[in-house]
Amino acid sequence: MGITKLAELIRIDVPDAISHKDISDYTGKKIALDTSIVMMQFRAATSSQSPLIGLFFRTLTFLEHDIKPVFVFDGKPPREKTAVLVKRAEAGGWRVPRYTGTASSLTKDCHQLLKLMGVPVVQAPGDAEAFCAWLVREGKVDAVASEDMDTLPFGASILIRQLNAKRDSDVTEYSLDTLLKKLQIDHKEFVDLCILLGCDYCDKITGLGPKRALTLIQKHRTIEDVVKHVNRKTHPVPNAWKYKEAREIFLEEPGTEAPEFTWTELDEEALVRFLCDTGHAKKDRVRRRMERFHQTRESKREERAKDKEAGRSRQTLMEDFFRVTRKREKPVEIPDSLSINKKRQKTK
Repeated sequence: MGITKLAELIRIDVPDAISHKDISDYTGKKIALDTSIVMMQFRAATSSQSPLIGLFFRTLTFLEHDIKPVFVFDGKPPREKTAVLVKRAEAGGWRVPRYTGTASSLTKDCHQLLKLMGVPVVQAPGDAEAFCAWLVREGKVDAVASEDMDTLPFGASILIRQLNAKRDSDVTEYSLDTLLKKLQIDHKEFVDLCILLGCDYCDKITGLGPKRALTLIQKHRTIEDVVKHVNRKTHPVPNAWKYKEAREIFLEEPGTEAPEFTWTELDEEALVRFLCDTGHAKKDRVRRRMERFHQTRESKREERAKDKEAGRSRQTLMEDFFRVTRKREKPVEIPDSLSINKKRQKTK
């Protein structure tokens, strides 16, 4: 779930915090990914293909663009999140996860696949999105790629959504610094706002919409003071509300040393054996994709080298430092059948 209606609130109230980019804008960047979200997308998209193949193709696309991905796996989640995880598993028709400290066979396969692709893998002590955000704060990666908006209250300065490598899709980037500056609140106040909106770790005040929640935080600054001024008849406060525990989860540090990451060349022959001998994919399909990978990566590298030699490097163009968003075509309004009939009647 992430944070309820946070994306909508940002889009309406703080559009300057959003940039629309292309996947090629992240060439050379180190990007942390919440692996569970990536795998969930592939599991939901198709039941006929192993999610491992989706991970393989997605990672190849990142590497084609010389993006440096870091895949972060969930550790044991906070007990406050148990109910949400059970609900998600039931909705998706998946087995409810049991956190016994032993990795599932799919998780082990993912580790092995990514290792053969030369990509760093890290096990988070708790929620992967929290660890991804911490890696950004520690300067180990440049941004987090996730569809969950709770990466922002965890403190990631840059959140990337829709980094799915589709040809015609925009990548959406959120800037936490711009968001806080425009809303005129600090990070702790933003965390309290997200708890009021609705998060994975506790209940929320019933009937409190995004606009009202934002106004209350901007005026009263903390949940404690918001509760003193909210109308409890129209907005009842949950009994034994665990907002303090949720706040602590968003603000706590992992209590571990930040890892160092290295990327190496992938092992093509080992990848073919791993994917094909185990029945995950047909050999000719993997070979064709690998061939295209080598060609595309080399082509893009040559193109960047020529641009740099000609003084057209993206890093040297002044307008790129100030480019916030790519222009979108104005959407065409399609009238409904009722309005068309009314117009025809007037012309008779």
